[in-house]
Amino acid sequence: MLQLPERRVRRFALLALSAFFVVAGANHFVKPDFYLGIMPPYLPAHLELVYVSGFFEILGGTAVLVPSVRGRAGWGLILLLLAIYPANIHMALHPELFPDIPAFVLYA
Repeated sequence: MLQLPERRVRRFALLALSAFFVVAGANHFVKPDFYLGIMPPYLPAHLELVYVSGFFEILGGTAVLVPSVRGRAGWGLILLLLAIYPANIHMALHPELFPDIPAFVLYA
């Protein structure tokens, strides 16, 4: 079996993580309506929160590539995921509001 050097695997994982967050963050600015649609109604300033979360996704996704701030960027992304978790809970609890998204995706 072919074994990749650990360094290559780590580099690939960091690039994949970065790309995921940068693309997801940019999508907040390109298609904000999707994110507005999943915002729980009890949260204020929906559009502003969509833009702020997108900005921090891009920032964190970029920062994980910088060794001197990688650890802080990782923790920042964890905190960001916790901050946006209410939207995921809202979607899972109200699948009828999202008929175009299969239920298993909402729970995943």
